[in-house]
Amino acid sequence: MPRMRLSAAVARPRAPEGETRERGGIQSLERGFAILEEIARNRDGVALGELSRRLGLHTSTTFHLVQTMVALGYVHQEPATRRYRIGRGLFALAAASRDEVELIRIAMPVLTELSAASGETGHFGVWSGEEVLVLAKTPGTGAFQIAGGPGVRRPAHCTGLGKALLAALPPATLELFLASGKLSRRTPNTITEPDLLRRHLAEVRLNGIAYDDCEFDPELRCVAAIVQDFTGQVAGVIGISGPLWRLTLQVLHEKAQLVRDAAARLSSALGDKR
Repeated sequence: MPRMRLSAAVARPRAPEGETRERGGIQSLERGFAILEEIARNRDGVALGELSRRLGLHTSTTFHLVQTMVALGYVHQEPATRRYRIGRGLFALAAASRDEVELIRIAMPVLTELSAASGETGHFGVWSGEEVLVLAKTPGTGAFQIAGGPGVRRPAHCTGLGKALLAALPPATLELFLASGKLSRRTPNTITEPDLLRRHLAEVRLNGIAYDDCEFDPELRCVAAIVQDFTGQVAGVIGISGPLWRLTLQVLHEKAQLVRDAAARLSSALGDKR
C-alpha cells in the first residue's frame, strides 16, 4: 500500500480553541518524525526543496524543523551539497537502547568461534567505571581453564582487555585515569608508572591490539582488541587468555590475528562499516 503523504495525514478539522497549543505541539512532532523518516530513506541525502515537496510542507516550515534537528545533532547537513542525512545523535539513541543482554547475544557466536580457533578462553567486556566488566566468557579447548565467569571485574591498567579500552579513551579521560593513583602492582610485570603506561598505550593505539604479559596474573597472558558499533564508538573489547606455558610470546603474537579478525566480525555484526 502506498505510504500516506504527510499533507493528507495532517489535514484534520480545526481543533477547538482550547486545544490549539496542544495540537500544534503534536503536529510539530508528527512533522519532525516524518522528516526523519524521509531523510532515512535517502542514503545519498535529500535536499530541502525535495524534502518539502515529498512531505507536502511549505519550504520555510521544513527548513525551521530540520535546522532544529541539525542543531540537536539528529540530522547532519553536508557542507558541500547542502543535502540532509541522518545524524550521529540518532545513532547514539539507537545504540543506547541496546542493552547488555542484546550485546551478549550478538557477541557470543563470535566469541565461541574465537575460542574454538585459538584453543583459549575467550572474553568480551565493556568499560565500567574505571575497570573492565566481563560480560561473556567462552571456554577454550585445553585442559587448563581461566577462573572467573561473566560479571567479574578486572583492573584496566594490567589486563589486555583493559589496556585496549584505555587506549581508546579520549585523551582527557585517559589523563584523569592515569592521575587517579589506581596503577597498583599485581605482578612484577605490572606497569605502574603513568609515563610508561602512556607510551605503552600509544603502541596499542598504533597496532590496534593489546597484550597482557603476565601483568595481572603471573601465570597468564592475554591479547585483546576493541569492538566498534555502527556509530564508530567503542562497544566493548574482545580477547583471549591462557597460561604462559601454552601462550608463549611467539604463540601469543601469532594468535593476535585471530583476535583482530574476531573484533572485526563482531564490529561488523554491530553495524560498523570499517
